[in-house]
Amino acid sequence: MGDMAPRAVEALAGADVVACEDTRRTGRLLQHAGIRARELLTVNDHTEAARTAQLLERLGRGEVVAVVSDAGMPGISDPGERLVRAAAAAGHVVEVVPGPSAAVAGLVASGLATGRFCFEGFLPRKGSGRTERLEALAEERRTVVLYEAPHRLERTLRDLAAALGGTRRCALARELTKLHEEVWRGTLDAAVARCEAVEPRGEYVVVVDGAPAPGPPTDAQLVAALRREMAGGATARDASIEVARRHGVPKRRVYDLATTLR
Repeated sequence: MGDMAPRAVEALAGADVVACEDTRRTGRLLQHAGIRARELLTVNDHTEAARTAQLLERLGRGEVVAVVSDAGMPGISDPGERLVRAAAAAGHVVEVVPGPSAAVAGLVASGLATGRFCFEGFLPRKGSGRTERLEALAEERRTVVLYEAPHRLERTLRDLAAALGGTRRCALARELTKLHEEVWRGTLDAAVARCEAVEPRGEYVVVVDGAPAPGPPTDAQLVAALRREMAGGATARDASIEVARRHGVPKRRVYDLATTLR
């Protein structure tokens, strides 16, 4: 509750309608801030598509619509993205009142590199989509930020450890900026062990260290790259130039390997 900024109070007090995930929860928030809302309208994952046209019509009449979500920034793994896109496309002014963001708070608290990071939200639950995303993260050099629910946390950590390596550093940040905030730091293997020992509770931000820089390519890797180039019709000389450029190695080394493939 203490994160409620004066500008947010002003925006909510001046809105003609407050679009929210849960009218009861948002009602308590407004009561805490001393705001008597004119109207609360449920806009969640299930109703956002249907409500968007209704809210655009109200915006067209000159009304002010405020959008809030239960425990995060609207539009970031929360309802709001579809509504913002539609409002912007219709030419309406969209203003953001900055507030708490678990992704950014978790990243900063993790102790891992913050200069470059990628936000993955929630991983796909199953199937090839989940497998492909994990494979991509294995080579991601930037710090990775994920969201996860408590009942799925252990499985996700196991999958991350299998795909990225159990020694990869990570941080588990739960219930950020709320009463039971906690940040744990260690490796992915240790994080799995912690979940086995301590039942996960609350919403989690999982922050994982980026992949280390790759070492210099081996001859076998260069030969494989040459074979791909030459299979496409490139000459040994042209293939050598391209592979040397791509891998940052001397052209003579690559050309000597290419001559063995003729």
